[in-house]
Amino acid sequence: MENLKVVQFDFGFECKPIIIKEKVVKPTKKEKSDFVFDFMDCLASPIIVFKCAWQDTIPKDILGKIKLSRIMCSMTGDKMASLTETLAYMMPRTFEAPMQTEWVNIYTWLGLQYAIQTKSKDQLEAMIEIAPKELSDYEKGLLKNLRLWIYDKRRKALKGILKKNKVSKDDGILDIQEKLF
Repeated sequence: MENLKVVQFDFGFECKPIIIKEKVVKPTKKEKSDFVFDFMDCLASPIIVFKCAWQDTIPKDILGKIKLSRIMCSMTGDKMASLTETLAYMMPRTFEAPMQTEWVNIYTWLGLQYAIQTKSKDQLEAMIEIAPKELSDYEKGLLKNLRLWIYDKRRKALKGILKKNKVSKDDGILDIQEKLF
C-alpha cells in the first residue's frame, strides 16, 4: 500500500474554531483505592526471596534499597518487580546450587545494574569483568517472567496481610495500633 498524502483545503470561511472545554475527570473510588494499594505495595509489602537456608545472607544495603527501587518502578508504570528486588530474590538461590548459564547471565547482569545504580567503583569494576553487557532475547524473557512472578507474589502477600488486619469502619485505616503497643 502506498503512503497517502493528505491535503487540507482552505475554503475561506471566517469561523472561529469550536473550543471544547476540557472535562475535569474526578478519580473514582476504585482509582483512589488502587493508588493507595500501589503505594502500600511499594512501602509495606514483604520482600520475596528464594526459600532456602541462605535467605538470611542478603546484604542489608540491597534490602534497604528495595523500597526506593519499587517506588521508582511504580513511577515508570512498570507492573513488575524492580531489578534490585529481583537481585535480592535470586541471591540466596545462587548459594544453593549451580545454575544454568542463562540464569547466571541474568544474575550477573542484575548485579551490574545494581552496581551502576549505587555507583560503587569497586563493585562496578568487578561486575564489568564478569557480567554480560546485554542479555539475549531469551534471557530478557526469562527475566521479565521472573519479575512479573515476584510482583504477583508480593501483591498477593500484601492482600493476605490486609485481610488479616481489621479495617476501621470510620476512617478506613488499618487498626494495627493494638499490635504495636
